[in-house]
Parts: sequence; structure tokens; C-alpha cells
Amino acid sequence: MLPTLKPIAVKERVSLIFIEYGRIDVLDGAFVVVDKNGVRTHIPVGSVACLMLEPGTRITHAAITLASRVGCLVVWVGEGGVRLYASGQPGGARADRLLYQAKLALDDSARLKVVRKMYEMRFKEPPPKNRSVNQLRGIEGARVREMYALFAKKYKVKWKGRNYDPKKWDSGDCVNRCVSSATASLYGVTEAAILAAGYAPAVGFIHTGKPQSFVYDMADIFKFDTVIPIAFRIASKNMQNPEREVRLACRDIFRSTKLLKNIIPTIEEILSAGGLQKPEPPDDAILPAIKEEESLGDVGHRG
Repeated sequence: MLPTLKPIAVKERVSLIFIEYGRIDVLDGAFVVVDKNGVRTHIPVGSVACLMLEPGTRITHAAITLASRVGCLVVWVGEGGVRLYASGQPGGARADRLLYQAKLALDDSARLKVVRKMYEMRFKEPPPKNRSVNQLRGIEGARVREMYALFAKKYKVKWKGRNYDPKKWDSGDCVNRCVSSATASLYGVTEAAILAAGYAPAVGFIHTGKPQSFVYDMADIFKFDTVIPIAFRIASKNMQNPEREVRLACRDIFRSTKLLKNIIPTIEEILSAGGLQKPEPPDDAILPAIKEEESLGDVGHRG
């Protein structure tokens, strides 16, 4: 008797929710977190882009099924929201978009154009001419280190460089832990948007060899305009639980900057800079036997 569940567009969603110390289930048709005392907290999973599950969390088959149907990315993370262990994919690469992304990544000339566009959008100026990807990566690294140093100076934070051991979380200094928590939040939201757009998180242009290479590529474009200033600001205040404060602040800035509304158009603009046409299906390929129904969600969602 209930209507068919269909994903809504990522740009219309809340960015992310962190959950810890609870059992996630579907009870009476609602997606809820049940704490040790049996108290239910309802989560509007259909309007959330990404759920980050921290230690102490359990989730049922029914909850995962509902999250997948409404297109909510579920990510299992470690303490403080870092050390990603696994993710449940609610959508994913459409064949046409995956082949287009791979075509750009495998063409040296197109890949360089894409990387140059990423550089331009990240630093708000065109990159130097006649530079290879390796040379642009070197220039980018130097500028990033300079930007970290500027934020450290602005917020009067002692900065020894980006250095932390994910296996020994408490061994890192406060500012590195804050940066890690902030970037982990950004990665979760970015991956949800990439999947919703029908692209593959693993096929990167600057980063490579990781399951989230393209996630790192795209997140870097927004990082210094969103989460990095937050990390340094909170690290400067010597709070009791800075990682939690960072996550809350990231959630707020994702909303105020309308990040989810901007990521997918940015992906399209960057890939179009490669100058290649999307590949057409082969003439002898078999098209879907049953036409897909129109969905409110993005093209990558399995509605």
C-alpha cells in the first residue's frame, strides 16, 4: 500500500550524520537508532547524503536495504570519523559515465586538460603553461604547504606539517587530528556525490591507485574553502573533544556553502575540460530490455 521509494537528488539533502553507540534498524517503517536504554532516535535517511558509522554501532539488514533504496551512502569509519573501513554503495558508475571517465583518464592530453582545470578551480587562477601533470603536482604540493602554514599563522597554531599515524590516532597533535576529521567528513560527502552522479570513485586524474582516488581529486578543490579553516580554528581553542566539534562545524559549513549542490556540476565542468565526447554504445550492444522509470534522484542512484 505504500508508494515506491525513490531517491531524491543529492543537492536537496542534508550532507552527513555521524552515529555511534547504537543499533540502527527499521522499526514500524522508520529508520531509527536504538540506544542501550531502548530509546529510538528517528533519522530521515532519505534526505541524508551520507551516514558515517563510528565504533559501537551495529546496523541491520533491513536498515541497509532501506538506505540503498533511498540512495544514502553508508560508511564505516574509525574513531573520530577517520580510518575508513568500508562503504555501502547506494548507486555507482553508470556504464556510459564510467567509460567517459576512463576515456579521459587514459588519454594523456585529455588527462592533462582535466588536471589543469582542477588546478584552476582550486587556486582560482590558470596554471602555468607547458607543464606536465608531475610538474603541476609539484607546484600544487608547494602551494598547499604554504596554505597550511598561513592558516597556522592566522590561528596561532603550532604547525609541523601534515603528519599523523592512522593506526595510532592519539599520537598525532591536535591540529593534525582536527584536519583528519575534517577531511574525512569532506571525503564522505564527496564520495556520495560522485556515486550519485554515476562516476567511479577509484578512477582519479591526480591521485591514483586508491579506491577513492577521484574522491581525493574532487575534495581537494573544496578543501581549503571549507573544512581546513574549521580544523585550524577549532584546534586553536584547546577544546576537550575537538574532533566532535570539527564534525559539527563541517556539517554546518556544508549546509551554508551549499556544497552538495555544487559538487556534481563541478565534476561535469572539470571532465568537460578534457575535450572528449562521451562514448556511444556499440551498435551491436544489447540495450536494457525494460525501460527504467524516471526517478527524483541523480543518474547514479539505483532507484
